[in-house]
Amino acid sequence: MEDVESYENKLELELFREYRDVINLFNYVVETERRYYLANGVDVQARSANGEIFFELTLTDAWVWDIYRSHRFINSVRVITYKDVNVEELTKSELQL
Repeated sequence: MEDVESYENKLELELFREYRDVINLFNYVVETERRYYLANGVDVQARSANGEIFFELTLTDAWVWDIYRSHRFINSVRVITYKDVNVEELTKSELQL
């Protein structure tokens, strides 16, 4: 069990280092209940179906925080979520980690 935990800790550290290296390439931070993204284009649409409200996000030129993905850079991605979505525009002062 310790080996798995050590491996995941190593992956998280590598992912953070990659995040630190790429954040200055992006304009937005997008947080959903399942993922964390960096993106240069963000479109969020509130939708309704069967009385439930959900959000449809379209992200372009994106990077996804996921330790298990071999390729984290994505040209375009469509995300559907039933939880709140947080989109923040990055400022140059925030890019200084």
